[in-house]
Amino acid sequence: MNHRSELHRKNLHTVFYPRSVAVIGTNKVRGSVPGDIFVNILQSGFQGIIYPVSPREKSIGGLKAYKYVIDIPDEVDLGVIVFPSSVCKLALEQCGQKGIKSVIIISAGFREVGEKGLAKEKELLEIAEQYGISFIGPNCLGVINTDPISRLNASFARKYPAEGNIAFLSQSGALCTAVLDYARAKNIGFSKFVSFGNKADISEIELLCYLMDDPKTKVILLYLEEISDGPGLMKAARDVIMKSHKPVLILKSGRTEEGASAAASHTGSLAGKDEICDAAFKQAGIIRCEDIEEMFNIAIAFVYQPYPESKRVAIVTNAGGPGVLTTDAVVKEGLELARFSEKTTLSLKKSLPTTANIKNPVDVIGDARADRYVAAISAVFKDENVAGVFVILTPQSMTDIDSIAKEIARVADQFDKPVYTSFMGEADVASGIKILERNNIPHYILPESMCKPFHTVYNFNRFIHNEEPEVFVSGHPPNLVAKELLEKAIEENRKYLNEYDASLVLEAYRLPVVEKRMATSAGEAGKLAAEMGFPVVLKVISDDVFHKFDVGGVVLNISSETEAEESFRTITESVKEKMPGAKIRGVQVSKQIQNGVEVILGIKKDPSFGSVIMFGFGGIFVEIFRDVSFRVAPVGKSTALQMIREIKSSELLSGVRGTQLRDVDAIAEAIVKLSFLAIDCPQIKELDINPLIVLEEGRGCYVADAKIILEN
Repeated sequence: MNHRSELHRKNLHTVFYPRSVAVIGTNKVRGSVPGDIFVNILQSGFQGIIYPVSPREKSIGGLKAYKYVIDIPDEVDLGVIVFPSSVCKLALEQCGQKGIKSVIIISAGFREVGEKGLAKEKELLEIAEQYGISFIGPNCLGVINTDPISRLNASFARKYPAEGNIAFLSQSGALCTAVLDYARAKNIGFSKFVSFGNKADISEIELLCYLMDDPKTKVILLYLEEISDGPGLMKAARDVIMKSHKPVLILKSGRTEEGASAAASHTGSLAGKDEICDAAFKQAGIIRCEDIEEMFNIAIAFVYQPYPESKRVAIVTNAGGPGVLTTDAVVKEGLELARFSEKTTLSLKKSLPTTANIKNPVDVIGDARADRYVAAISAVFKDENVAGVFVILTPQSMTDIDSIAKEIARVADQFDKPVYTSFMGEADVASGIKILERNNIPHYILPESMCKPFHTVYNFNRFIHNEEPEVFVSGHPPNLVAKELLEKAIEENRKYLNEYDASLVLEAYRLPVVEKRMATSAGEAGKLAAEMGFPVVLKVISDDVFHKFDVGGVVLNISSETEAEESFRTITESVKEKMPGAKIRGVQVSKQIQNGVEVILGIKKDPSFGSVIMFGFGGIFVEIFRDVSFRVAPVGKSTALQMIREIKSSELLSGVRGTQLRDVDAIAEAIVKLSFLAIDCPQIKELDINPLIVLEEGRGCYVADAKIILEN
């Protein structure tokens, strides 16, 4: 942890709980950012002292205005700068002179407008470093803390949100205003609400660490447009999740962004930014959301209801169609319909009309009123096989909507199991929905939408209670050989290592490379092949040849000394013909591994997350189906095994339909070793092991071919 991060975590308390606030650059103009921020602090019921700072005004809102912040006679905890960007430097410097350690810079006109703006931002950082200041922004909406002991609304949002247990952090100020309006309509409250804009100083990482210990926050929501420190984000989120058991939900934009160019290796071409982001979030325990609605659908399930202890749900509905649709969604999401006990079945049979369906989903029939809903919900809640209840209502002429909503809340309060609801429609059910929301009963517009939040909460609960700390043991690999090979190649301006040199790097990290030797003549190739034992493979060794097959640089299934000699000549002649300028160092003779399953391992350097490890099957599985998994290095044994199980074709390793069980543990060990190579050797931009040949269980695996692309 660097000293700035430590400083931020200390200073963040006065961002959220200042005893006094100076609004620097405010005015009397309602409808302007400077004027509205001052009014918002004043009208939110802020529990501290407010100082307006305005060079042109003597008083604002009945409070004495100061020309400069240094003119304020008393101590100031928080400065909120709303001056134009051209003046922010001076304003921040005066904050430093005044001794203010926490600042929110609302002003725009920095890196978002180009190089000149970025230069201004760097000046702010220099001043902050000089005076020990921590600041949020610039180019942000501001900060809101609904805690009654603070009631700080240092933002230009239109409305002050209700108090709640959800913290929302956003890189986009415009999105914040929409979220506040959305949440207000659904009676969703917030603990903390932060727009951090350009995150020039305080980032989402420090905010996550602060919220980990915030007693008012139960769930953290985060909207990001770019990730500048992926490993730092992963560690902060992981700490929050495992230490405080608070879920972290992230909406990351840019899912469909295309890479700048197609990469030369399989790993490079398959490891898109979004796939890596997905893998990193999964690795850290972060819940990634598709959109705002899904994010809040999941958040209210976490905040308002107990966590389910199993995947078994009961559905209670007054309409058959929605019940069937929800059943389909339950199965598709990986949940289960609970099987009712005899006692539950008898209770339902006794309480419901003969026309009702007493199996799961329970159909209480369209004319059901509150008493019938109560009977059905109470019965299924009491069933030990039921972990949660989904209640669906469609408005009929006789449906007492408000009474049913009140009864759902009353009954649910008696059980330590979650209940989710879907009152279908809009105008007719609006009052009932409000009753549910006011009683902290999650409501979903479509009944199918209940399934994903339920499953997400269930999976999170299992994750925090079952996840064991990953053990990273490198075994102190002899990496000096690897580093020397890589550094020498970079000094010689080589963009990649040929297979022979690449295999030496892998061997240095004890990866199981097949036996190989280099021959410089046909006779030597034949002799080496005979010593190794047939069959063997011959491959050209040249720093100028990257795709060996394309130039006839590979011959497989060589079964005699004579064939080896002929293959040497065939390879060298073909390469000279197709690549006249290529310098041939020799031909590699290696043992051909038979009766194995081919998989692929790789390394990809990602600008946000650093070195990423890839695993997948060879052939059409990687070329056509893109059946691969990713994790951020370093990777421990348990994570490596997860990577293997995660791909759809993993059953091909498990002895399916009479095939032989493969050495999965050996693959996992290779993944772990490769991840330490990635960490130790940042010179590697991309690496492909293609294929890694996996033998039967207990017989290991072997690297048959490898490519390494170097950083420019």
